[in-house]
Amino acid sequence: MPAATVNGVRLVYRVQGEGIPVLLIGPAASPAAVWDRYQVPDLVRAGFQVITFDLRGSAPSDVPPGPYSLDDFVTDTAELIRWLGIAPCLVAGVSIGAMIAQDLAVEHPGLVGGLALLATRGRSDVFRDRLARGCADAMRAGDAVPVEFSAAATMSQLFAPASLADDKFAADWLTTLTLFPQRGEGFAAQYEATVTSDRLLGLRGIRCPSLVLAFAHDIVMPPAMARAVADAIADCRFELLEGCGHFGFLERPDEVNRILVDFFRAVV
Repeated sequence: MPAATVNGVRLVYRVQGEGIPVLLIGPAASPAAVWDRYQVPDLVRAGFQVITFDLRGSAPSDVPPGPYSLDDFVTDTAELIRWLGIAPCLVAGVSIGAMIAQDLAVEHPGLVGGLALLATRGRSDVFRDRLARGCADAMRAGDAVPVEFSAAATMSQLFAPASLADDKFAADWLTTLTLFPQRGEGFAAQYEATVTSDRLLGLRGIRCPSLVLAFAHDIVMPPAMARAVADAIADCRFELLEGCGHFGFLERPDEVNRILVDFFRAVV
């Protein structure tokens, strides 16, 4: 796959489809391919060109020594957009990807033509900070943390109770997370980058059309925190999707994709 060297790191990216460009920014400790099963095909069918990339810390992109800051990811993304020559583009992000996207719209407004924020927040709290740091410590511990426990613990953060009670869904994800455990310095540094200062005030500077999509059972980026982001952005549309957790874009992809396509079509 092609790569761009920006902000001192090599980022591997993929371009699919033709049309108005949409840049998707993924969650921490996940490959860019997390978008490929559901979001990329639907956006391409809707007439968009979709660009995905692996964040710094996620191979095959560079995995430089940490720590990483949210500003590092914002600068990486801004330089990638310029390198690709797609500004202003539509941008969607989930989890840390949404946090990157909203700061990108604040700091580089000319690069973003429309903004979709899935499972986001503009501030944190004691529990979420401790959770991120604890997960990072476990990732650095490697084999000292049993892979089966790590997989189950990760799933408890990502999915809604109904999904976890679905034996096929649970078995498939347990297999995936056991075969591809979330370990290593790069993933740990990504998680720690979500521990930031309160950024809600700065989000008032966003002027592009914006959407916040929250997931009702999200414990990592709770709906109330996502709602606070929407309230901070002028004329921001807010949607709450029931029955799913932090990875609601994988639990309820048809509904998520419908919302994304409708929003982006309205923007362009």
